[in-house]
Amino acid sequence: MRKITFLRMNPKAIGGAEIYLSRLIGALEENGIKCEIKSLKAPNFLSSWIKALIYNFQVCVSKNDDFYFSLERVKCADIYRAGDGVHKVYMQEKKSGFNPLNLVYCYLERHCFENSKKIIANSNFIKKQIIETYGISDKKIEVIYNGVKIQDDFNKLEAKNALNIEFGIRADVPLILFVGSGFERKGVRELLHLLSKLKGKFHALIIGKDKKIHTYQELAKSLNLEHKVQFLGARNDTWKFYKASDIFIFPTRYEPFSNVVLEALSFKNAVITTAQNGASEIIPKEFVMSHSSDESILNMIEKLLSYSKFLSSIQASNFELAKNFSIEKNAAKTLEIINAYLH
Repeated sequence: MRKITFLRMNPKAIGGAEIYLSRLIGALEENGIKCEIKSLKAPNFLSSWIKALIYNFQVCVSKNDDFYFSLERVKCADIYRAGDGVHKVYMQEKKSGFNPLNLVYCYLERHCFENSKKIIANSNFIKKQIIETYGISDKKIEVIYNGVKIQDDFNKLEAKNALNIEFGIRADVPLILFVGSGFERKGVRELLHLLSKLKGKFHALIIGKDKKIHTYQELAKSLNLEHKVQFLGARNDTWKFYKASDIFIFPTRYEPFSNVVLEALSFKNAVITTAQNGASEIIPKEFVMSHSSDESILNMIEKLLSYSKFLSSIQASNFELAKNFSIEKNAAKTLEIINAYLH
């Protein structure tokens, strides 16, 4: 079998796509498949839109007979995994000011969708957007949900007790968790407003980085949440917080398929997210918010906080649900598509 060349501009970045790529390559290499990654070779001080154009040029001019599995918008991918969604749709919803990066992404995105032999979407939510936005044939797109490492069984009470001294987390109070950087898109403002309306006891942890984190901390104070919510910044040990938490809330405004949802499921969390997150397709509808400000979800959160048996049953069922989305299953389905076009 030929070697698979994966395309990612910065594979060492900390994000869902990079985590997924690392897991996928690990699973493929365990099956004896040779893999390499082509990253961007350019000075860091360049603007993002220039880097995107340089990267597209670098990989396309050096392609030769390499087989490209791309996680970036480039014109010469054999297989493109649309893990970053449809940028044109995202920009329409964001409605921000002029940025040349948006023009470059949309330009490369169109050519990427049109030129790729096969497109892998990580949700039906994104598949539908690709078809409607660029007129791509339904037959050209395969949906393969993200994959996660399935955890061994563990005790949540023990995990929570382990965090007690360091973070003052009481074992008898339900723990709500949020993980994600870029707070505006991922709904931290909306999350804080939701938390401020809860009547049941809880403690919440917000993990992730944002340039305006102090604005959100001030908002938490103004909502009288300063003793209930902790901002922990970016961390490389999020697993221990997933392990200890009870409820994971992710009120994102746009997410092709967030890995954090799978992580939370695999660590026995009750999970709540929005319909604008492709990952909402795999969880029960009663845990899906219609939009990031949907306060009708408060009744479900109160029920989870107040009835421990109900919470435990949801956690157990989510742990079983996560097993359907192992990285091994994802790799096997992805390899089927690769094999169809590799030879």
